[in-house]
Amino acid sequence: MNPKDFFAEKANDYDNEQSRTQNVSTIAQTILREVSFSKEMSVMDFGSGTGLLLSEITPYIGEITAVDISSSMNAVLKSKIADLKCSVQIVQMDLTKETLDRKFDVIISSMTIHHIEDTLALFKKFHSLLKDNGIIAIADLDTEDGSFHTEDTGVFHFGFDRENFVEMVKNAGFQNIKIQNASTIVKPTKDYSVFLITAQK
Repeated sequence: MNPKDFFAEKANDYDNEQSRTQNVSTIAQTILREVSFSKEMSVMDFGSGTGLLLSEITPYIGEITAVDISSSMNAVLKSKIADLKCSVQIVQMDLTKETLDRKFDVIISSMTIHHIEDTLALFKKFHSLLKDNGIIAIADLDTEDGSFHTEDTGVFHFGFDRENFVEMVKNAGFQNIKIQNASTIVKPTKDYSVFLITAQK
C-alpha cells in the first residue's frame, strides 16, 4: 500500500503562500551564512518539497539530491529543474525506511523534521550518509501549541524544545553543534519561531 501523499492537494499552490516562501528564504539566508558551500560539494535536501530551499542553495553548489516522499511535490520540483543553477537529482523515497548508497558533504532540511516520528533514528541516518566532517543544517519549529498546522499533514511533533533537540543531535554522534534563530513565520493567529541547527560529523 502506498503511503498517503499528504501534500497531493496542496502541491500546485504550495509556493503561493507568502509566509511560507518568505520563511524558507530567510532560513536559506541563515544556512548560507553558516555553511561555506562550494561547487565541489554534494548536498542532500531532505524533505525537499517543491524545492523552495534548494533553489536558493543551488547557485553555490555543484549537485544536489532532493529527497521527498511526496510524488506531487516532486512533480512541482521537476517542473523547475531547468531553471536551477546546478545538477538536481530527485529521489522519491521514505528515508526513515530506506537509505541511499552514497555520501554527502552537507545535508539541509527545512520544516520537515516535525513530520518524522523517530527523530533520533533519522539523525543517526544523516550521520551515516555524511562524509567525514560533513555538516547538517536543519531548520524546524520551536515548541508550539499545535495551532501551526490547521490540517493533518502527518505531524508527529508540535515543534521542538531546543535543548532536547541539541541533546538528540549529540546522541546521534554529531559535534560542534550550534542552534540559533532562523526565522519567524507570521500567521494571522500568531507568530511561530523557527530555529536552525548546524552540526558536524
